[in-house]
Amino acid sequence: MPVRRAPMFDPVIEFTAGLITALAQPLGSTALAIVLFTIGVRLLLLPLSVMQARGERVRARLAPEVQELRRRHGRDPERLRRELTALYAREKASPLAGCLPGFAQMPFFMLMYQVFASSVIAGHANALLTHGLFGVPLGQQFAGAVAGFGLLSGPTLVFAGLFLLLLAVASVTSRRMRRTMGDQVQPEMLRRLMPLLPFGTLLAAAVLPLAAGLYLLVTTAWAAGERATLYRAVPATG
Repeated sequence: MPVRRAPMFDPVIEFTAGLITALAQPLGSTALAIVLFTIGVRLLLLPLSVMQARGERVRARLAPEVQELRRRHGRDPERLRRELTALYAREKASPLAGCLPGFAQMPFFMLMYQVFASSVIAGHANALLTHGLFGVPLGQQFAGAVAGFGLLSGPTLVFAGLFLLLLAVASVTSRRMRRTMGDQVQPEMLRRLMPLLPFGTLLAAAVLPLAAGLYLLVTTAWAAGERATLYRAVPATG
């Protein structure tokens, strides 16, 4: 299905497609090129991840003060908001620092989607759509695989393997989030919902091209390993 996009982004998409093609030639696999591309993106964003980890250390250090403010001003949400804002401002920290890596990599994820959802790039047929992973075209979607080959076919089993790996990574990430969210500034409902967010990758992979699902798998697995490494000094709370 053709994908509409603003013409101003065509050069970036063309460059990304060319980069993946160039990486695939020595590797002999476009899927491996996507893995390498994703690792490159994560390395590029590593300074933001380090900043995020430092912010978590500040958040953990401030946890007793946050809990005390909640105890004193829990019945006055506006006063609580002001006090929390002043506390984080005084410590030159932000409760939103943890969102930086996720927001920063969204453009790269959208690029990967556009590259493998576009039938035409730079006026030519997108040759990357013919490349595959275990025989499944990287531009294939799960619904298309089921409709074209059947529920128990090889292509759908490839997607099933991707979903299982994403589920494993999401489970590890969710457990980690539950252990480190005891003192969150966010409302109680948001604290309950946050550990469910990692499982959104399963829903995304179910409707996105296989290439985008592969990108999701690599980037979330990297993020899980990154957190295990950078957050060793951050004490669990709650």
